[in-house]
Amino acid sequence: MQRFAAITAAIVIALACGADAGSAGEGADGAGTPDTTRAIAAASGVATQAGGATIRGSVKFTGAKPANPRIDMSEEPKCAEKHRTPPVQQAVVVNPNGTLANVFVYVKSGLPADAKYPVPAQPVVIDQDGCEYRPRVLGLMVGQQLEIRNSDPLLHNIKARGTKNRGFNISQPRANMKTTRTFNAPEVMVALECNVHGWMQAFVGVLPHPFYAVTGADGSFTIKGLPAGTYTVEAWHEKYGTRTATVTVAGTETKTADFTFAAK
Repeated sequence: MQRFAAITAAIVIALACGADAGSAGEGADGAGTPDTTRAIAAASGVATQAGGATIRGSVKFTGAKPANPRIDMSEEPKCAEKHRTPPVQQAVVVNPNGTLANVFVYVKSGLPADAKYPVPAQPVVIDQDGCEYRPRVLGLMVGQQLEIRNSDPLLHNIKARGTKNRGFNISQPRANMKTTRTFNAPEVMVALECNVHGWMQAFVGVLPHPFYAVTGADGSFTIKGLPAGTYTVEAWHEKYGTRTATVTVAGTETKTADFTFAAK
């Protein structure tokens, strides 16, 4: 009990000292702060190597913007009524500023081989709403919970097709149902699909560290909390494949890495 009390006190003190320090590897779901990571590691004995460097940039798109095919939801009026305009597949989302959304950007290599990073206690949430997965692209850490929700008043059947992780196939026949699953191995990416609605697709990036992000409405990304080093950063898109960049950061500096995908 004394050791537990000492560990708890150490975490509280370290968190209090670092409450204003900024986020570490904050992806679409948020992964904690550098000081949170160090506090937990110091108190529990977990080896970790977080830092203060940042890699940021944007994912640009060149060429003619493709036309995504329309989705026929005539047999699912409860989903159709959730869309103000006729729904289309979201395989390629080009933002008004000429950038791409739904690109998974992550540190592929360069982190210290012996570094360990605490798994966030909070789950990453994916919802089925309007017969679409929201978000379409997301990331989490190995062992972190994925919470799958159903916001539609109808049946969805969620199938995970992993190659390094065991797949699953679960049904959620009613609204407001929740199911949690975890992945035990790094994998970029695990595909999700609905066996009832063939147009529903999503992709999950599973990593052993928190250094990832997903581009949104402005096509930008930020990966914080990196220790000094040289990294291979990869940008993944479901249709256009991958692009990589090599970035060297030191101390608390910020470096820029931009990626470009071209229309096919």
